[in-house]
Amino acid sequence: MLRRRALTEDAARPDAVARRHDRGGRTARENVADLVDPGSFVEYGRFAIAPQRMRRDLDDLITRTPADGLIGGTARVAGNPCAVLSYDYTVLAGTQGALGHRKKDRLFELIERMRLPTVLFAEGGGGRPGDTDYPVVSALDTRAFALWARLSGIVPRIAVVKGRCFAGNAVLAGTSDLIVATRDASLGMGGPAMIAGGGLGDVAPDDVGPISVQEPNGNVDVVVDDEAAAVEVTKKLLAYFRPGRSEWTAGDQTVLRTAVPERERRAYDVAPIIETLADTDSVTFLRPRFAREMVTALARIEGRPVGILANDTRFMAGAITAAASDKAARFLQLCNGFGLPVISLVDCPGYMVGQAAEAESLVRRASRMLVAGAALQVPMIAVVLRRGYGLGAQAMAGGSLHEPVLTVAWPGAHLGPMGLEGAVRLGLRKELEAIADEAEREDRVREVTAVAQENAKAINAAMLFEIDDVIDPAETRSVIAATLTAADLPHRSDGRFVDTW
Repeated sequence: MLRRRALTEDAARPDAVARRHDRGGRTARENVADLVDPGSFVEYGRFAIAPQRMRRDLDDLITRTPADGLIGGTARVAGNPCAVLSYDYTVLAGTQGALGHRKKDRLFELIERMRLPTVLFAEGGGGRPGDTDYPVVSALDTRAFALWARLSGIVPRIAVVKGRCFAGNAVLAGTSDLIVATRDASLGMGGPAMIAGGGLGDVAPDDVGPISVQEPNGNVDVVVDDEAAAVEVTKKLLAYFRPGRSEWTAGDQTVLRTAVPERERRAYDVAPIIETLADTDSVTFLRPRFAREMVTALARIEGRPVGILANDTRFMAGAITAAASDKAARFLQLCNGFGLPVISLVDCPGYMVGQAAEAESLVRRASRMLVAGAALQVPMIAVVLRRGYGLGAQAMAGGSLHEPVLTVAWPGAHLGPMGLEGAVRLGLRKELEAIADEAEREDRVREVTAVAQENAKAINAAMLFEIDDVIDPAETRSVIAATLTAADLPHRSDGRFVDTW
């Protein structure tokens, strides 16, 4: 037994390990060892081999196909229980063998029973056509994909992708809750062989779905340089799905008083505001290059994990586009599924409008955000930083300024049913058309807009109790923390899955 056990370790395959290292990668066992607490990993199916005994020598299979290319088991990360599975690219290019599928079936069922957060290193070439020991025609009765998908909304699942990840491996990554990928990753629903087989030409593996495509299109949540960085980010992500921390630090909150430009049309980076509000070094931005007008991030405030939604006025003026609504709606589902309160930082001129916007199925896609907000069972807190106009601002607040458990504004904020100048031009259209002189007409627009801006001040909205309070920006963090403490009820999962998109 000990001799056979030794043959499953990396030391038994020095040539394969050396090739992996020469290409800048780590082995599956090295990644697992880096992720989990020492001595905590309990492996399942260690002695499995590729089911190819009809065409290969048994000793060769034992030596070259340990664990059938899939290492999996239970462990602890930072003292907390989890499951981990890791495809081994040094074994038949990380392809999915028949026994590997059975191991996944076993582990996925245990993960559901034991409610284990899971990390999956998904690199690999997809299905394996070379197995001979099982009678098969289509293999479409494989259960692993359904079992993995069924875990959506039940346990958090993080996929880590390095290098080539195609077909079945890509599906496992795509049905995860979060994807961390290295810069040399290439993801695709079909690899080069399938592409060529479909008559679509010859494509190099690294050109199928490179990160230069997969990051801006939103398929990947976090991009890192290498597997070591991926493991560090994964540990950080796992921590958001655990109870809060008792120790934390925070930055100087008074800088928030000057964080937003006074001029309404001046763009600014909202990331420093998020990082100031959150505990020090606790923020992870998700899908940062996709739908950049909408910011989604995981963070902690006074040790408590939260999700943060924000408009970035540097892109589309912070308007909600079809892609931004997709991004936000899915993020709200993620937070709702795993009990993360939502902090919404609003500086929104409304939904994007126009022919180009409508061509992107805006009516349906923009509405996803409202449906996701209405389904929230976790507390939401809305903070209007500068502008809160129209349906877009309502969507940022879960559908109404009274849907969040608290809605506050900073002193310089304005709120209105639509952009104020646009409302003036629309409401006074006939009067303005009657003014022949253009300069005089624009003076009239500025005059009436100034009156509208005065009326739209946050303090006036608070006087009519449209919002709950107007606060000193420096108090925002403490107000959020106190409200979340008051709203600290047990999370009630509604059993809904988290949309993959």
